[in-house]
Amino acid sequence: MTTTVYTRVESPLGELLLVGEMVADGPDAAGVAGVRLCSLSMPGQKGGAVVQDGWRHAPEAFAEVARQLEAYFAGRSTRFDVPLAEGAGTEFQRRVWAALESIPYGSTVSYGEVSARVGASGAGVRAVGTAIGRNPLLVVRPCHRVIGADGALRGYAGGLERKKLLLGIEGGAG
Repeated sequence: MTTTVYTRVESPLGELLLVGEMVADGPDAAGVAGVRLCSLSMPGQKGGAVVQDGWRHAPEAFAEVARQLEAYFAGRSTRFDVPLAEGAGTEFQRRVWAALESIPYGSTVSYGEVSARVGASGAGVRAVGTAIGRNPLLVVRPCHRVIGADGALRGYAGGLERKKLLLGIEGGAG
């Protein structure tokens, strides 16, 4: 059985809402039951998570995620190593999201390049853009690293200013 838990953490992007599934496989090394991250969203985000009745506020469950986010924003870390919830999204969305996870820190790729990686050329670019826009794990799953073919910043659910800030943290385009 899983319980949905959440917390909020401060960041340069504003207050982030972390949502996870508490799993029943017992406590981790710190004595905290395992949590799988389902969502990381920010204020005003298009399609962002909203705390629901029945969710439990559990900041302790997200201590490691919060630590990794702080290190990332401070420029001390270039990757995330947190357990992610499985089963979200369609099979196509999961392929697109896996492609996002393979984009190296500090790099950018175009929507067309992501489309080619998942075998969705031509009109598939629009479907890829939609799948990227439905990424529930902003920052952790780096959809901010996808830009227009002309190098322009396009389409970020958290807003283009936040996309620019994230790319700036990584030393990439922006």
